[in-house]
Amino acid sequence: MSEHIVILTIALVVLFYGYISKALANFNISGPMVFTGLGLLISPLGLDVSDVNIDAEFVTLIAEIALVLVLFSDAALLDLKLLRQSWQLPTRLLLLGLPLMIVFGTIVAQFIFPTEPTLHLLLLALLLAPTDAALGKAVVTDTQVPKTIRSTINVESGLNDGIVFPVVITVVAMITSGLTNAADTSWIGFVIKQVGFGALVGAGIGYAGAKLSLLSVNKSWMTENYQNLIPIALAIIAFYLAEAIGGNGFIAAFFAGLYAGNTSSKTREHIEDFAESEGELLVLISFFVFGVAFIPALYDYVTFEVCVYAILSLTLIRMIPAMFCLLGVKVNGVRIDISTMGFIAWFGPRGIASILYALIVTKEIGTIEGFETVYAVVMVTVVLSIIAHGLSAQPLANRYGNKHKKVL
Repeated sequence: MSEHIVILTIALVVLFYGYISKALANFNISGPMVFTGLGLLISPLGLDVSDVNIDAEFVTLIAEIALVLVLFSDAALLDLKLLRQSWQLPTRLLLLGLPLMIVFGTIVAQFIFPTEPTLHLLLLALLLAPTDAALGKAVVTDTQVPKTIRSTINVESGLNDGIVFPVVITVVAMITSGLTNAADTSWIGFVIKQVGFGALVGAGIGYAGAKLSLLSVNKSWMTENYQNLIPIALAIIAFYLAEAIGGNGFIAAFFAGLYAGNTSSKTREHIEDFAESEGELLVLISFFVFGVAFIPALYDYVTFEVCVYAILSLTLIRMIPAMFCLLGVKVNGVRIDISTMGFIAWFGPRGIASILYALIVTKEIGTIEGFETVYAVVMVTVVLSIIAHGLSAQPLANRYGNKHKKVL
């Protein structure tokens, strides 16, 4: 019965938020704030209307579907031709900044949580590495912010989850294989199979699906209404086919999106339409589930050390590597200033990828026992990010845009 209450509440929240979403935006109140808050309200920590376990099949199913579509959409919306024209900023953030953030995050975690196994702390750093541009939506949609900066933040957010996920899979495989020393390599074959088969299946499905869509449209075999549904089907087919042959379905979904979006610009447009409506709804539902199941399950494990690391993750652990890797970069012949580096570094919100990755890891490991600290840090970091980045996005976009619109 609890799950039916959750479904009914989701429908009511969608109605409530839909009617007043624009009015709330005027007060810098975002969708993730509303959905997380109302999920928390009906949870055992609030009105105690619903008690949904973090490892419930209902929660896992939502997490899997949401992650498949998020990875697919993020990859599909990356225009590789456009990226080649303005590659310097996002490339530095992804190839230099991202590894530095993971290493720095692991080292800091070892000081704050000295009794936790190193692999657990590496997993924590990986779960908090992907950013979520949706939590600072005004930054990537406000035309006051220079296009290059908006594109940089969007591309980083779109790609870093796909880059990090194979490493997450690797670390989880190392943990579940009972790795105790460097000589234990039982996980290597598993990871190669997961990543390799997943990438191959995804690329094939994405490319073939986009080509067939073009053929069908050119022959006038497909109605307009179904052109938004085809990409969703491709993402789900890639996921299950990869899983059936031993590959990783999430990696397959990412590569399917990458090939589908860059094989046909028309397909990319329809994926974008989906991501802005049905896809966003699914993401908001995931934030609701985060509030109703994830936060209550981990509330008792929140400690002073957990809060300290969460704050550091959103600030120094993210911002120092990001700003360092941007030193000396020029945009349109102008070297970016410290405020631009700080703006890009601050808008690395932690949100949907961290939540969904944590839920998927919970499923793979089978329990939260032994990983309470890791999940508690993820929970607190995301909650802080939802509030801090949601409230600061529009004011900082206005301030930064007014100062730099004639400079970059």
